[in-house]
Amino acid sequence: MPIVLQDLNKQEIFRYLGYGGAEPDAVTKKLTEDCSIRLLKEAVPRYLYAVHPLRWEEEGIRVGETPLLLTGNSIKEHLAGCSRAALLCATLSQPVDRLIHGAGLRDMAESLVYDCCACAAIEQLCDQAEEEIREKLLAGSKTPLYFTFRFSPGYGDLPLTVQKDFLAVLDAPRKIGLCATGNHILPPRKSVTALIGISDKPVEAKRRGCGACPMQKTCAFRKRGDHCG
Repeated sequence: MPIVLQDLNKQEIFRYLGYGGAEPDAVTKKLTEDCSIRLLKEAVPRYLYAVHPLRWEEEGIRVGETPLLLTGNSIKEHLAGCSRAALLCATLSQPVDRLIHGAGLRDMAESLVYDCCACAAIEQLCDQAEEEIREKLLAGSKTPLYFTFRFSPGYGDLPLTVQKDFLAVLDAPRKIGLCATGNHILPPRKSVTALIGISDKPVEAKRRGCGACPMQKTCAFRKRGDHCG
């Protein structure tokens, strides 16, 4: 499904660039503004989702009648009390990858800013997609629904190896050109897969934490005492 990104959160871009609470200089602000405008022109934001029942098996959590099996303790804890889950994938599409790569051949600083703009953009896309999904599910339900936050392959001990089956369930390669490589990387690179637990009873409020993040040992945010969420 297409989504239009009207503007990018500049403070988030500056945070990705490492400024934290500091004020960027005028040159950086101008470059960020120019890059964000160009990136929004090139990006083709798209997402897909599907809701499936969950079935707890000995080996893990089975998603509907599909081959997708979610393994590990992290996802079991995350989906505790949920009878269904919304599978979501989102991408800024291939032109953004080309934009970042092309800038890197000319100017690494410009490429870095483009990359940070794209990080902010894919997060905003996922936020908007999640909001739309929740609104549609609530509108079609006669009873209250409760949702977990987004949880992606690679978080905690949910392995990246599920990416291929995850995308196959959504038919993402055919519908929006989103695939997984043999190393479980998503091309286009500025893409996300995630699932949202759905329950008819209040779910325990859980915080997105560094402990579940696959980047916790190398994260630049943590090294300077910051966080990404």
